[in-house]
Amino acid sequence: MPMKTVSILAPETAVIEAIADPRYMFNAVNMFLQSMGKAPLFEVQVVGSKKEVKLENSLFSVHTDRQIQDIDKTDLIFIPALSGDMKRAVEANLDLVPWIVSQYHKGAEVASLCVGAFLLAETGLLNGKKCSTHWGFYNEFNSMYPDVEVVDGSIITEEQRLYSSGGANSYWNLLLYLVEKYTDRDTAILASKFFAIDIDRDSQSAFMMFKGQKEHDDEEIRKAQEFIESNYQDKITVDGLADQYAIGRRSFERRFKKATGNTVVEYLQRVKVEAAKRSFESSRKNITEVMYDVGYTDTKAFRDVFKKITGLTPVEYRNKYNKQA
Repeated sequence: MPMKTVSILAPETAVIEAIADPRYMFNAVNMFLQSMGKAPLFEVQVVGSKKEVKLENSLFSVHTDRQIQDIDKTDLIFIPALSGDMKRAVEANLDLVPWIVSQYHKGAEVASLCVGAFLLAETGLLNGKKCSTHWGFYNEFNSMYPDVEVVDGSIITEEQRLYSSGGANSYWNLLLYLVEKYTDRDTAILASKFFAIDIDRDSQSAFMMFKGQKEHDDEEIRKAQEFIESNYQDKITVDGLADQYAIGRRSFERRFKKATGNTVVEYLQRVKVEAAKRSFESSRKNITEVMYDVGYTDTKAFRDVFKKITGLTPVEYRNKYNKQA
């Protein structure tokens, strides 16, 4: 696979560990790959708007490898956790926002760690989407960014090349998730052992994002969600689900939307697309085979839904992430 450029931002008021940890993780993965006789996959760089960034009242000093104005294109951007007052922290780093937006529109993926979600939300890229952040900042986040839906802070979210993680050390799970996405399961397991991180048995599950949509008390809707996730390849209708759980259609749709934040059709589309994404990443199946596997028979419909949710066409996604390439 071609080299991937990983750019770790060094914002003002950043938490030093949230800069050092992703740098350590992806450099370690390069070391693992080289020890297996493979070429290193990541070019890891710490970047910022200036050469030196002083953190924690000048206790730490970060010397950036490159400045953002000198970077034309990168593949993956990490926004580390910020410290102190979030409004002031965001205001201190507004000069980074246009660069993040520009790189995203050039095809980069962007991942926020913990309360780095505030700076990611400031870009506007999260509007109408879901994200995770530290549970202690939910109210403040909702107040500052009402157009973004905050989900359970223990959940990794992934939507249209934007990633976020919950509070404190949970960002290590996002780092592992991205390592597995860019390399393979074995390399991620090796990294989890090296860093002594518990790796979820099904961390590359197609439904990681959907765990956060089950934090509700409507048992029938939760069963319906689980049914959709187990049978997404079959023809599932709203009427059929409503009948299956003995609920009137209008009431079922209302309860489903209230519990999950999605309509039934939106939820089913998301599940199908997540399953397709994982298949594109790890199998040799072509676009048509994957389309049929997840229950689509109309190529245009599959392509349109896939691009709406991921920001990429099925071909673009497969070319970007397929590990068999």
